[in-house]
Parts: sequence; structure tokens; C-alpha cells
Amino acid sequence: MAEGTEVAESLDCVGLYCPEPLFQARQAMDGIEVGDVLEVFADDPAAEEDLTRFAKRAGHEVVLTERDGDELRVLIRRGR
Repeated sequence: MAEGTEVAESLDCVGLYCPEPLFQARQAMDGIEVGDVLEVFADDPAAEEDLTRFAKRAGHEVVLTERDGDELRVLIRRGR
């Protein structure tokens, strides 16, 4: 995990494909407070680009993206 980053909610989207990881992440972001971090696990090849683009458009910050084989882990801090 990124140093000093506490996860408020974790979302397991492994096995789900576009657009489901994006929809679930968007819904989860609405349920956390500004400044909190959402952790998303996904294995959809489009997930990294989709989640990064969503975060930027929505005013959130991507804190970390990392891969372990086919699995992606993304930490997104809610901005507004």
C-alpha cells in the first residue's frame, strides 16, 4: 500500500468486465467521504484506463496503480 494511505472501502471487481468495474467504483465513491480512499481490485484489461479517466473527470486523485499478474489494484482518493 502507498505509505500512509488508509483505505476507507475496498471493492473486488475481479471477474467483472467493462463497464461494471467503473459503475461499481463510481457508486462506491459516492458512499465515502471527501479525502477517503477507495481500493479497487480488477482484472478487466480496460479497468486501469477507465478508472484513471473516471477519477480525473470526477475530480478525484489516483494515489496508486499496481499490477500483480493480471490483477490490477487502484487506490483513488475522493476529491469532491
